Amino acid sequence: MKPAFADVESAAARIAPHAQVTPVLRSRSLDEMAGCTIAFKCENFQRAGAFKFRGACNAVWALSDDSARRGVVTHSSGNHGAALALAARTRGIAAHVVVPEGAVAAKVAAIRTYGATLHVCAPTLAARDEAAARVARETGATLVHPFTDSNVIAGQGTATLELLREAGELDAVIAPVGGGGLVCGSTIAAKGIFPQTRIFAAEPEGAADAYASLRRGERVTDIVPDTICDGLRATFGQINFDLMREYAIEVLPVSDAQTIAAMRLIFERMKIVIEPSSAVVLAAILRHRERFAGLRVGAIVSGGNVDLDRLPWLS
Repeated sequence: MKPAFADVESAAARIAPHAQVTPVLRSRSLDEMAGCTIAFKCENFQRAGAFKFRGACNAVWALSDDSARRGVVTHSSGNHGAALALAARTRGIAAHVVVPEGAVAAKVAAIRTYGATLHVCAPTLAARDEAAARVARETGATLVHPFTDSNVIAGQGTATLELLREAGELDAVIAPVGGGGLVCGSTIAAKGIFPQTRIFAAEPEGAADAYASLRRGERVTDIVPDTICDGLRATFGQINFDLMREYAIEVLPVSDAQTIAAMRLIFERMKIVIEPSSAVVLAAILRHRERFAGLRVGAIVSGGNVDLDRLPWLS
C-alpha cells in the first residue's frame, strides 16, 4: 500500500519522542556558486547519523505488541541497519541486520554498538534478500525493508515535513535516490503541503537505475553499481518506481568526481561532516544549475556516517 500525506503526519507524531528535529542550515557562498537559495535539511545530525532513523523508528513503533516481541530484521549496507538497531533498542526488542561483505566499517561498528545481531552475506541484492528472509523465518522477526516498506517511506518523509514547516514554501526539493524511500517520502510530504513544489532526485551515474527506469518506463534491475556513494547502491523498489512515476520526479545524475567536490565544499563552507551519499544533492544542483536558477531549494542532506580515515579526496 502506497503511503499518503496523512501517513507522514502520523509518522511525525509517532517518532516525535525518539527522533531529533534536525537543523536547517544555509550558506551564502554556496548560494552564490549555485545561483539559487538552498535550505539544507541536515539529517547528518539525526540519531544514528542519518535520516534512516526516521523510517526505522516509525516502522518499529507501528508494530503490534505481539509482532514487536519477535523482533525485527533487515538488510543494509549500514545506515538503515544502524537505524533499525537503535529504533529496536528504543522499544526494547531484538534486531537482526544482514550486512553485505565490504560494507563501510564505521557503519558496521554502529550496528554492533546499537545491539543488533549481525549476519554477513555476499554483496548482492539477491543474497541480502535471501539472508533476510531466512532470518525472518528462523526467528519470527518482522522484515523492515530499507525502502519499500510503507511505514519506512512515511517516516522518511518527516524530514521534509519539518523542513517546510521551518523554511516555508520552496520552489523545489531535492533528495538522494538509492532505494527510493527518502525521495518518495519527501515527495509525499512536500506535495501534501505545497502541491506546486517541484521534486528532484540526485543519483550517482554509477548506480543510475532510477534514471534508466524512468527513461524506459519500466523498472531496470540489472545495473551493477559502481559508485563511491555506498548508501545509494541499492536497486530501487517497485513501490518507489510507481511513486516516482506518479509524481513525475526528475532524476539528475552526477559523477563521483562531482560528488566528491561537492562533499569537500560542504566540509569547507558549512563546517559539517557529511557522507558522499549526501553530497549528491549539492553536486546535482551545481551540475544542473539551469534547473534551479533563482529558485528557493530544499536539499535533504541524508547523513554523515563517513570513515574519516578514508575521506575520498585523501585517496
